[in-house]
Amino acid sequence: MYQAYRPEIGLAAAHDGRFPDTWDRDRMTWVKPSFLWMMYRCGWATKVGQETVLALEITRDGFEWALRHACLSHYERGLHVDRGSWQRTLKRAPARVQWDPERDLHLQPMPYRCLQLGLAHEAMRLFADEWTVSISDVTPLAREIHALVTEGDLDAAARGLPREYPYPASDALLAHLRP
Repeated sequence: MYQAYRPEIGLAAAHDGRFPDTWDRDRMTWVKPSFLWMMYRCGWATKVGQETVLALEITRDGFEWALRHACLSHYERGLHVDRGSWQRTLKRAPARVQWDPERDLHLQPMPYRCLQLGLAHEAMRLFADEWTVSISDVTPLAREIHALVTEGDLDAAARGLPREYPYPASDALLAHLRP
């Protein structure tokens, strides 16, 4: 999973292997399983407040708990009974899922989607205190790959990307989250 923070938060988290006390546990946070989607979101670690990119390893049990307790971030006719019931579910859900287009090396949308996971309330505390196994700063990698893309060396940039594999989620785990 990936997140981007201002250096005061990101560097402290990577150094200590946990989020610092100044990290707001009462605010929703979004984690992205896709490195390139994170690069799209943080502008290759150049956007203000997102200059430090973290790679977070979390437990499988935690990730699946979040998926089981998540609600889609948008109303989907046919999946939800009606807009009102979706809104009630969303309001109390500790996690949210949205499906966004995956990104290529130029950060352009791909024809398939990847999951973004929003954590709030109970999920936020579990994420910070129980699920997170390791936190590492991958900002240098982001800058290196961005430089290769800028230079037009897409083959080298692609070789430098972290390996990502489709998550082996069962249909039952994702049924309430598929539009």
